[in-house]
Amino acid sequence: MNFAHLVTARRNPKGWHWTDIAAYAYLLLGVLLMFGPVLWLILSSFKTQASLLEFPPSLLPMSQKEITVPGYPQPLPLFTVTMEDGTTRELAQVRRVGIQAQMIDPANSGRQLRVPIDKRVPVRQFALATENYTEPLERFAFPQFLANSVFVTVVATLITLLINSMAAYALSIYEFKGKNAAMLMVIGTLMIPITIILVPVYLVVTKLGLVNSLWAVILPGAATPTGVFLLRQYMLTLPRDLIEAARMDKASEWQIYWRIVMPLTLPALAVLTIFSIMWRWNEFLWPLAVLTKTESYTLQIGLNAFQGELQTQWQYLLAMTVMTLTPVAIVFVFLQRFITTGIANTGMK
Repeated sequence: MNFAHLVTARRNPKGWHWTDIAAYAYLLLGVLLMFGPVLWLILSSFKTQASLLEFPPSLLPMSQKEITVPGYPQPLPLFTVTMEDGTTRELAQVRRVGIQAQMIDPANSGRQLRVPIDKRVPVRQFALATENYTEPLERFAFPQFLANSVFVTVVATLITLLINSMAAYALSIYEFKGKNAAMLMVIGTLMIPITIILVPVYLVVTKLGLVNSLWAVILPGAATPTGVFLLRQYMLTLPRDLIEAARMDKASEWQIYWRIVMPLTLPALAVLTIFSIMWRWNEFLWPLAVLTKTESYTLQIGLNAFQGELQTQWQYLLAMTVMTLTPVAIVFVFLQRFITTGIANTGMK
């Protein structure tokens, strides 16, 4: 069903109702609020540093047009100049001295004209500054940062799935004293902000000698209360008769966990995988605390390389931000259906 058919289907024989118009206007406003900043980010990542700092800003990446004039080694910026008689001409600027600009006609470069700077307007054209993406990859260690982020995300996600599924298996399948209290303690850790436990965890990591190691980023957050709760709620829906039948067939607890429970829990595991990838890929505060060597930086920490004390290279920062967001966006677009189906089957309606 395309958009035109959808709009036509909403019409009734009496025409459009005001509620239909209000609903579409509300939805359009929501789309603009959600995707407008993303579109602005992508377009701004192709602008030059001068274009990013100009006011008023432009939506499209525009740059000043330059022209090569014989006798001048560098291309000269082109301006539209209002002459004394009111006519306009396109002239190239040689240099600017105070409030006067020395300009020449590209067709007749032998004569220079003095023009007040308020009588000239830059000639602009649409141009994509692709060097914003290529230069950081050549001048900075972003390929290494990318490899570090991929390693941290993949390994941390696998460890998170293993530990959280084991904890959820124990809290959902086994019956023991204090089971509900243990689950309440796990959920209660959600209310503890990371800033409170940052120093104690850092001291533990330091004692273990893991500072400036990617394992210092991976291991402390391996077990997540959200993942344990999500998997436990799903495992509670599994038929107990199937597990008891496996025990009667002399299957070990490991076999029950690995061969029966885990395959049946794949929808919830897919949801946790998506969440873990987004959490680990976008993590900033904890890697910033434990990683001080450049070769150990992840992408989020590497973005700080473009922020100096006196100047920020916004064109590189925006371009690398787009590259950082792209993998997470791709994962979310292709796996978002697992979020709705997985969460719906965990009882979290």
